[in-house]
Amino acid sequence: MSIETEVQAVAEGFDRALLANDAPRIADHFTDDWRYVGPDGMVAKTDLIEWIASGRLAHHTMEAAGPEHTVATQDALLVTCRRVSTGAWEGEPYTADEWITDLWVRSGETWRCAFSQKTPA
Repeated sequence: MSIETEVQAVAEGFDRALLANDAPRIADHFTDDWRYVGPDGMVAKTDLIEWIASGRLAHHTMEAAGPEHTVATQDALLVTCRRVSTGAWEGEPYTADEWITDLWVRSGETWRCAFSQKTPA
């Protein structure tokens, strides 16, 4: 099985966890030192998980808006794609059209996301 196929299977589980707003399952997909970088700066794993667990952040839909581009090494995969999503932040609905780059790293027998960056499309 290719690295791309392995990561895609894990990433699909991650997407399901996000859409279910299942904070513990989402957390399992990240390395402990995972960081997200977006237009407002950097966010730590603990902050994101708390936002989801408390309901401050909710994900409703997420769809690919084009093909993925991947770069693989033996124990890492960089994935860039465009996605359109909806959700709510502090009760206010949002729609996002973003370029997303995730760095997936091998962690034992599975893969975990170590870094994510989003840029508005």
